[in-house]
Amino acid sequence: MRKDIIRQWINVLAVVATVVVNALANILPLNGLNTGEISDRFQVYFVPAGYVFSIWGLIYLGLAAFAVYQALPSQRENPRLRSIGYLFALSSVANITWLFLWHYEVFSLTLFAMLAILLTLIVIYLRLGTGRTKVSAAERWLVQVPFSIYLGWITVATVANVTQLLDYLNWGGWGISPEIWTVIILGAATLIGSLVSLTRGDIAYMLVLVWAFAGIAIKHTATPLVAIGAWVAVGIVALMTVVGPVFHRRRQTRSA
Repeated sequence: MRKDIIRQWINVLAVVATVVVNALANILPLNGLNTGEISDRFQVYFVPAGYVFSIWGLIYLGLAAFAVYQALPSQRENPRLRSIGYLFALSSVANITWLFLWHYEVFSLTLFAMLAILLTLIVIYLRLGTGRTKVSAAERWLVQVPFSIYLGWITVATVANVTQLLDYLNWGGWGISPEIWTVIILGAATLIGSLVSLTRGDIAYMLVLVWAFAGIAIKHTATPLVAIGAWVAVGIVALMTVVGPVFHRRRQTRSA
């Protein structure tokens, strides 16, 4: 019981620390640089328009809801929340670490921090049983959905981080143009999203991809190949947002 209480409060503190540090990173800002200002230095196409990053507000709101819900006495022995353990706290440490590395321009290490966030969120997602385990409406909206949104965004952010790091390292792309590489990456991200939709029926995760890919298309309208590729990705992901859950429900019904 005591261990559960400690875990609950650590998760609350992890959310508070993540939100505060992320806010201060741009209010101060850290090292005199804004997060987006640094991002704009890189000549890559996978980064979406600035307004897309407002999704962080929704992510923080969702994490706050998770923090409050999991801290309730009634959720102290919830097996799914217990299974998360300190993984969320670890992802928060990685998130804060990434911010400091990014703002102090240690770009070669940012990918390791981002991968730490991604991997911990994947494990959390799997342990929550999203799309596989029946839970209450409260747990679905206050735990599963927030982590679906967070994982969806970090999926996009990880790919963007890779492209930015490669640009920083002056990678030549094996002779393939950046525009074509962007279309290839969009195709890979679309495939990942489609698999998540078919196997989990996760609408929240898919809507994040639609939001991000539309932002890429809008930002790069002056580059037709990238813009068209991004809009095609938006169309496919939007379609799979509808088709995937239907397919997933039918498969669950057959196996029941």
